[in-house]
Amino acid sequence: MGTWGTGSFENDSAADFIKEVVEDGAVALREALEVVLDPELDYIEVEEGSRAIAAAEIIAAITSGDHRNITDADLLSWVEEANASSLSSQREQALDAVDRVLGPDSELPELWEDSDDQRDWQRDVQRLRSSLG
Repeated sequence: MGTWGTGSFENDSAADFIKEVVEDGAVALREALEVVLDPELDYIEVEEGSRAIAAAEIIAAITSGDHRNITDADLLSWVEEANASSLSSQREQALDAVDRVLGPDSELPELWEDSDDQRDWQRDVQRLRSSLG
């Protein structure tokens, strides 16, 4: 996975996911969360984890009205037009997905573990958790 920063959208998986959301809307968000919340999934690969974090970030932006972390112009347009009330029920699911991605059976925290940017990544994910909770 190509990563250029610690933010929720600063990796290849999230960048690809943005395109899916712009094309498919809320369906893409729901699917990204459902994948990591599937009780039969034993281990969350980095791509699935990154997509779930990005989906949670989008849901947080829509339901809170705080769009600061949405930097892609097409995604920002989609977020600004999205119906917050229809996605508010997914906030808890998004928080559960973030928690599962941060858990011991997930590749994403393992990759950040040996990075000089681990604290920055953890801080950003905790900011996301707070905005969802």
